[in-house]
Amino acid sequence: MKNKFETFSSTAIPLPIENIDTDQIIPARFLKSTSRLGFGENLFYDWRFDKAGKPQTDFVLNSTIYTGSILVSGENFGCGSSREHAAWALVDYGIKVVVSSFFADIFKSNALNNHLLPITVSPIILENLLSQIQTNPTTILTVDLAAQELKFATQRISFEINPYKKECLLNGYDDLDYLLSQKAIIEKYEREKKMPYLKNTSV
Repeated sequence: MKNKFETFSSTAIPLPIENIDTDQIIPARFLKSTSRLGFGENLFYDWRFDKAGKPQTDFVLNSTIYTGSILVSGENFGCGSSREHAAWALVDYGIKVVVSSFFADIFKSNALNNHLLPITVSPIILENLLSQIQTNPTTILTVDLAAQELKFATQRISFEINPYKKECLLNGYDDLDYLLSQKAIIEKYEREKKMPYLKNTSV
């Protein structure tokens, strides 16, 4: 069982680049480990570091101006391969929420399975949000999963999420935890359901 996803507020990291694929999020050469830990140090490695391994000072994750546990990215985030390691790297780095106007389906599923919340907003809202953050890096975003709202400045933005995944995030469940949480209901159903094929039949 993971930590429950609770309402929280944070500054945000703007990454206004479209079509960020999973190989950019976590390059393939770092996929040797089967543990979910340690991937954060290689998040966006080829953008964060030069060929000598020195930090690229102009990349946003190396900036002291932008910090926080919310990443605001361009359209079509997480495209490319289906590697779950991309979600692992973001979570291990400390990212709890990614905001974009579109997510690749497999990445979105991997993110939710790893308690990383992908929030989809309209292109106009995304543009406004990126502008707000870049103009004022201390802008606070509040994520209220229970109410399905993203709040910043004077705006309150509703977002969609699969009800099952929402329940899992709010309760800190993975798929197995969810099934165990339904154990009493399942047992009651098994006791009470009618099974005509078990009824006594008289000849």
